[in-house]
Amino acid sequence: MSVEILKQYGITEVTEIVYNPSYECLYDDELSPVLTGFERGIPTTTGAMAVDTGDFTGRSPRDKYIVRDSTTENTVWWKSEDSPVSDNKALTREAWDHCRKIAENQLSGKKLYVVDCYSGANPDTRLCVRFIMEVAWQAHFVKNMFIRPTGQELENFNPDFVVLMASKAINPDYQKFGMNSENFVLFNLTERMMLVGGTWYGGEMKKGIFSVMNYYLPLKGIASMHCSANVGKKNDVAIFFGLSGTGKTTLSTDPDRALIGDDEHGWDEEGIFNFEGGCYAKTINLSKENEPDIYRAIRRDALLENVVVNEKGEIDFSSAGKTENTRVSYPIYHIENIVRPVSKAGHATTVIFLTADAFGVLPPVARLTEEQTQYYFLSGYTAKVAGTERGIKEPVPSFSACFGAAFLMLDPIIYARELTRKMKEHHADAWLVNTGWMGGPYGTGKRIDLPSTRKIINAILNKSLGDVPYTTIPVFNLSIPSSVPGVPSDLLDPGQ
Repeated sequence: MSVEILKQYGITEVTEIVYNPSYECLYDDELSPVLTGFERGIPTTTGAMAVDTGDFTGRSPRDKYIVRDSTTENTVWWKSEDSPVSDNKALTREAWDHCRKIAENQLSGKKLYVVDCYSGANPDTRLCVRFIMEVAWQAHFVKNMFIRPTGQELENFNPDFVVLMASKAINPDYQKFGMNSENFVLFNLTERMMLVGGTWYGGEMKKGIFSVMNYYLPLKGIASMHCSANVGKKNDVAIFFGLSGTGKTTLSTDPDRALIGDDEHGWDEEGIFNFEGGCYAKTINLSKENEPDIYRAIRRDALLENVVVNEKGEIDFSSAGKTENTRVSYPIYHIENIVRPVSKAGHATTVIFLTADAFGVLPPVARLTEEQTQYYFLSGYTAKVAGTERGIKEPVPSFSACFGAAFLMLDPIIYARELTRKMKEHHADAWLVNTGWMGGPYGTGKRIDLPSTRKIINAILNKSLGDVPYTTIPVFNLSIPSSVPGVPSDLLDPGQ
């Protein structure tokens, strides 16, 4: 790639371009002796590199804005008095131009990393994305998380969307433009560009492009979903909806089922397809016994975030000394049992809504009617779990439309319409699974143990809950099974 190409993005006098670097190149650059602070990686005994993301150990939704113009005026689900739960705050063109110049100036005159990649496993609808940054480990994150083009595909790569990741750039004039802080996460759907400044958190890039996919795909009649997905040996596909920390990655990573993806998917006329080429798993209290696949995925080329590492390079997964939101990104092929060669499968026949109920009132499992499916999808009740957003220290009850309101650019009704249409067409069953607290609220009750939740999921997927008696619990009018193989019956009813 030539320096001239970057000039079209306002980036000049670049000293070196590292284009689609290998893992070996990134590893060496992350340990360069000239690096200091958050740029420098920390080698670990697992072989994976560890990094710190600074003050931002989660996304910063208050700093997210979208340029309001003729492209977005009548399409975006804007934050307003009528829609206070939307995260889509309007930004003027003047503010965008100001912040873009800040990002351009920060990236100019530097050694830069440029990573071209895809979002979306379907070649007909994928988004060609170009990331530009000055920090090696951020390029590493992108290489892990997005779909990696072949050498031949890179020869003719033409980006549909560009991301300028300028972590060291801040906007001191934010008050002049009515913005939240000096940090910014901005989208311009006319220029097809995203700007990130002030935050080092890699998840902003991941969720930023997810938001962009959530804009374009539903307008083409494709369901865009915040879910994980896997497929069984009988080609039965299951999708798991849920916010960060509810168990999407953990529960969809199953040695007996092939993983399609752990977080972002589309559902088109061919079936379910992954947006990503990697996984982004929480590592707090990670153990080989409870999550063996994720544990084994933490090896060379994986990238750990905000974990506590001692002088010997040993990781303390039990420590939340930096944040509860410790993470690891790794290429999807670090999981042994995945769909190959492309992260695609047929149509879903099981839909599971995961919720981390902070009050201990929802049952561990309930079978949903069609009306309840629509209700729980649109309401998206869960708890914001510690660390997944800046400032969250303990679970807070939250209603997040479609289990992902923070990433929806269109009205939630549009996503619900596409999902229910696909479910009806392919006769998919819907279930509510609570991975939160029982016996009382957070602080009093106890979180449902992972082995019990896995047994519940297995029972749903192997259809063993079809013939057991059901009872209806009051208030919520939810239908719960009288028994689940291997799960104590008194755990199934929150009223007991």
